[in-house]
Amino acid sequence: VQLQASGGGLVQAGGSLRLSCVASGGIFSINGMGWFRQAPGKQRELVATILSGTNTNYAASVKGRFTISRDVAKNQVYLQMNSLKPEDTGVYFCAAGQYFGLVSDRYDYWGQGTLVTVSS
Repeated sequence: VQLQASGGGLVQAGGSLRLSCVASGGIFSINGMGWFRQAPGKQRELVATILSGTNTNYAASVKGRFTISRDVAKNQVYLQMNSLKPEDTGVYFCAAGQYFGLVSDRYDYWGQGTLVTVSS
C-alpha cells in the first residue's frame, strides 16, 4: 500500500488548510486511516483517525477545530483544519492499516508527510 499526502503549506493563525491522502495498491487490507503529526523536536502524536463516517478519534488539542473524513470509493482520507494555531505546526503524516485506534505504531502504512506551518 502506498499513501500520498498533500495539502500542506504556510498559513496564518486562524486560517484553514485541507490535507488529502490517497491510498493505492493493496487497499483491501485497510480498515483504519488517520493523521499523525510531528513538530520539531517532539515525538509523533495523534491528530485524528477514522474507520468510517462516524467512527473517529481526535486528539483533545484539535477536537472542534479539525475534521477527519474518508471517501472509501476514492481511497482517500481528508483532514479539514480550521482555526489553526502556531502549535499546529509540524509534518503531518497519513497512516493506514488493518488497525483502527490511537496507537501510531500499530498502523502498517505511512505516507511521506506534508509540512504545515502556522505563523502567528
